[in-house]
Amino acid sequence: QVQMVESGGGLVQAGGSLRLSCAASGDTLSRYDMGWFRQAPGMVREFVAVLRWGDGDTYVSDFVKDRLTISKDNAKNTVFLQMNSLKPEDTALYYCAARYSAYFYHTRSDQYAYWGQGTQVTVSS
Repeated sequence: QVQMVESGGGLVQAGGSLRLSCAASGDTLSRYDMGWFRQAPGMVREFVAVLRWGDGDTYVSDFVKDRLTISKDNAKNTVFLQMNSLKPEDTALYYCAARYSAYFYHTRSDQYAYWGQGTQVTVSS
């Protein structure tokens, strides 16, 4: 199984940028789809983006795709979430998640078996 550790969260002003990192280990990553989810207080966990490690293909949720980019560094076994033009409504705990690769991308949190501990992003107005 794969283990993930997120980092890069913090406090930023509206309009600013952050890059989140998800360092993965423990298994052959080419077997996995790596996703990012976020959860604001009192809200359900929502899908943000996913990357298929094997071919690097990506899918980003429509509501953030003009501001957020998912990418990877093969040498570092790390997935990134670059977030630009941040808004106060982006404030949430951001989680990295993994599941075995499938033909179709999955966007529900219950479809992912492995999770990191999360990194907090707070955007001030």
